[in-house]
Amino acid sequence: MADSVAISDAEWLVMNVVWDDQPVEAQQVVDRLSAANDWSPATIKTMLHRLVKKQALTFERDGKRYLYRAAARRGDCVRRASRSFLDRVFGGSAAPALMHLVKNSKLTDDEVAELRRLLDKKSAD
Repeated sequence: MADSVAISDAEWLVMNVVWDDQPVEAQQVVDRLSAANDWSPATIKTMLHRLVKKQALTFERDGKRYLYRAAARRGDCVRRASRSFLDRVFGGSAAPALMHLVKNSKLTDDEVAELRRLLDKKSAD
């Protein structure tokens, strides 16, 4: 598995298709993303190629088809993107980000309970 890589907003959409359905054919990615995002097949195939160059994806040829698999783990990419977001928007500090998200998000009772559990566990550590 590759280390986490920097993924653009558009590339996240491609990676999510691959993470959810791998191995996935290029045409399946095109079918899932072209109409919803008004992207041409060429644009999506360019993103697939770019993600292979970044070593976020691998591919194998199966006859005329290209099958893509993730080389980067979703969790690693999420951590990198989260850290980048925290650094850019909140000066690297998680507490203001969490407070902002809690204040400005609609949370279910279950989500509030899970947040309480996590905070209690963090306090105990």
